[in-house]
Amino acid sequence: MSLADAVLHGMPADGGLFVPVRKPVFTWPPPEGSTAEWAAPRLIGDLDPKLMRSVAREACDIPFPLVEVEPDRFVLELFHGPTHAFKDVGARFMAALVPQLADASNELVTILVATSGDTGGAVANAFLGRSGTRVVALFPLEGVSERQRRQMTTLGGNVGAVGVRGTFDDCQRMVKSCFADDALSARHGLTSANSINIARLLPQAIYYLDAARRFDEPVHFVVPSGNLGNLCAGLIAARGGMPHAGFTAAFNRNHGVANYLQGAPFAPASSVRTVSNAMDVGDPSNLERIRWLYDGDDEALRAHVRGVWITDDETVSTIEHVHRRSGYVMDPHTAVAYAAASRHDGVSAPVVVLATAHPAKFPDVVEDAIGEPVEIPRSIRDARGRKESMSVIAPDLGELRALLDGVSS
Repeated sequence: MSLADAVLHGMPADGGLFVPVRKPVFTWPPPEGSTAEWAAPRLIGDLDPKLMRSVAREACDIPFPLVEVEPDRFVLELFHGPTHAFKDVGARFMAALVPQLADASNELVTILVATSGDTGGAVANAFLGRSGTRVVALFPLEGVSERQRRQMTTLGGNVGAVGVRGTFDDCQRMVKSCFADDALSARHGLTSANSINIARLLPQAIYYLDAARRFDEPVHFVVPSGNLGNLCAGLIAARGGMPHAGFTAAFNRNHGVANYLQGAPFAPASSVRTVSNAMDVGDPSNLERIRWLYDGDDEALRAHVRGVWITDDETVSTIEHVHRRSGYVMDPHTAVAYAAASRHDGVSAPVVVLATAHPAKFPDVVEDAIGEPVEIPRSIRDARGRKESMSVIAPDLGELRALLDGVSS
């Protein structure tokens, strides 16, 4: 299948995941200039390099500050896009690419996305007003913060928000089932904007490459991990030639993959609610892709990636203690990774913790921890003043099918 078809279909009908025929290769060091424009044609080699550079310019026109919070411990801030979450990068890349591919195929595209927190808002914002597209974003009704929810439910236009009375795993299961239904998928031109979609996933390697080139030595990346798309993107960069001193995958109490990385068999489980809600995933899709990157060699994977899991109490205390020591404020997901970074026995390289969301998106957790209010970005404030509109369904595939047919009519 061509990459364009893979992007527009999201995932195969057999329930698997698309991967590139050839793994990306990055000759190090990169040349002077834009990391995004250099990396994009190498990440997505099947499409016109000029188009890829143009898409990369549009998607990555946001800063990725690197903040040294403590000696040799850095935070890579990935929340300076329009919805203040790292997923703005992949969502904006995909939103710039999909309409051009859809124009070539003359299809109306429905982006069906499951979100455990930030994906839905990022995708909704990126595709808002894009001709030939519409968004249907599923989220666990009681599993996202109010501010995350409002980034999906207050946009209107070609964006529909769907609250599911269940978990993220329920949302993801229903989305996968829709893609497995050939008739439904064809009727609505379904594609996904989760990291299930290869065009959402691959661009996330860009900020790893951009961070790595700022150091004179390889660094150790610590990644807040849920559905494993962010970790997978970093490992794609690493396997393609980016120098690194290893990775730590940081988990909350949904830690089946942490156990696997420590040597146990992986066992899918029902997700458990935590204060780091976007990581509440019990059966992550991208584990398949990560194992593909390592040709199914679990020991080789474990040699590069350490698995650590953090309790809610440790998450909150990390927010409090880091703020008290340095004045730096982090969201709960970043705090999970920062706490995991403290367990780096034997790691002598600089440590880069990925900060995946603005702390203002989680006021109940962050403000309680630091004892003071967090400044709210304007776009989040604006969403608080807009009227919400959403559908609510049970975690039932029949209800979702009926809703999709209603959306299309």
